Amino acid sequence: MWVPKWQRDRKLGFESPVPTQPVSNEEFVPRPQSEKQKEWEFRIDQMAIAKSKSLGISKREFLKSSMGMATAFYASNMVFGPNWDVAEAETFEAAASEEKFPKGEYFVFDVQTHFTNGFALGFRTAEFVKNMGFELTDDEDEYSYPNFVKELFFDSETSLVVISGVPGREINKDKAGQILEGRDRRGGILPSWLMSKAKGQLNKIAGGTRALCQGNCAPNHYWDKAKNQPDFPALFDQMEREVKQYGIDSWKWYCHTDPGRSGDGFRMDDEKLAYPFYEKSKELGLKVFSCHKGYAAQSRTLGHFAHPGDLEKAALDHPDLTFIAYHSAMKHGPGEPEFEAPEFFDPETGDFAWHAELMNIKKRNPGIDNIYCEIGSAFGTTAIVHPVMCQHLIGKNIQTYGADHVIWGTDCLWWGSPQWVIDAMKRFQISDELCEKFGYQKVTKEDKAKIFGLNAARVYGVDANLDIKAFPGDTLSQLKTAYHEQGGERDNAAYGWVRAEA
Repeated sequence: MWVPKWQRDRKLGFESPVPTQPVSNEEFVPRPQSEKQKEWEFRIDQMAIAKSKSLGISKREFLKSSMGMATAFYASNMVFGPNWDVAEAETFEAAASEEKFPKGEYFVFDVQTHFTNGFALGFRTAEFVKNMGFELTDDEDEYSYPNFVKELFFDSETSLVVISGVPGREINKDKAGQILEGRDRRGGILPSWLMSKAKGQLNKIAGGTRALCQGNCAPNHYWDKAKNQPDFPALFDQMEREVKQYGIDSWKWYCHTDPGRSGDGFRMDDEKLAYPFYEKSKELGLKVFSCHKGYAAQSRTLGHFAHPGDLEKAALDHPDLTFIAYHSAMKHGPGEPEFEAPEFFDPETGDFAWHAELMNIKKRNPGIDNIYCEIGSAFGTTAIVHPVMCQHLIGKNIQTYGADHVIWGTDCLWWGSPQWVIDAMKRFQISDELCEKFGYQKVTKEDKAKIFGLNAARVYGVDANLDIKAFPGDTLSQLKTAYHEQGGERDNAAYGWVRAEA
């Protein structure tokens, strides 16, 4: 049986600051905890009991503190090896972490954030899920817009977000030919109109720019079945709506999905499907294309379209466009059984499936400069289950594309507040052994500053010397201060799903 992770944790009386197992966003069946993950969780719990008692506070209060966060990484080092920069003093003295990793040290710009505005995703009540013996209910509040604002802005150091798409096709007109607006356009759980609306609300509250948004429109969303090609008038009409009316800041493509019922996915280097879209987008002045690459099991039939190979020709043919490869093209997430297969990861080379192909694009074309590697979910999940692979992920991204071409994203709210992922990157380092064997460089604070936000700011045209300096004084920051002064705190809840028996 599946349960929300926060529900499972509260039943056990233990809420880890860092998830101790992969959490399903309902795109894959949750996997059981490994023995090492169980040991890690046990050590965090035991240390929290002892340290909270010595400090005279509750275990739950301790786990929500910087000391609890440090304890989670310290326990990970005990189980998986010394992968995280954490001192024992940080586990019982809050000032130690605050001095070593001060809040606000980095500008954090998260380009992959999601909410569903009260929509239940529906996957857990599908017939085939019931046939597997799972009896699940839909839980909506955790994925709501208000909770999105709380988790992203009040409970983490995130300063700026891109509200990132979830594949869906808007319906432009009703049966009478009348143009639809707002919710009547439907478009799935996070359509373009909703991302735009949330962006506007958040920026109005803040009194400045705190959110950007993506558009879901893609080449196969409006399809002329008679001609077996895109319905270009409808497609271009929707593109204009999203750019001019919604004010989107980039496109979010899922090549391995088919909301328009074209009968297939599409490739980014398809000259008949994708290239007309590129030209229209250039005409509209929008030149950033964020593309889901990797995590191919989202579609067992079209998953091959999530391969990054189509980025090469597209980027070479369109040097004036920017392509952001989400998830750094890691083929399988740690929640999938294929992640454990020997052919997925080669420890002798440090290569893993599909990420290696993304690296090879740059190796074949050293002059290519318009492809960026985004690390949402790929960094967070490997940090939990395979720290060595996590080091290869970041090491190869920087070694191959450069620290100025790695983009920060977290995939939250699926993971709850992104603060634990932010803390993981702050503490992240590549081991001496891997640096010596693979030629990686140690990740500097300057590298991390670029990854955390400066690279995305450059791509999205955010003025780091003007816009960023305005954040501390805006209304959102004032609300955050009031939230903390009134006792608001991160609750360590992750909103994805795990097995109840874990």
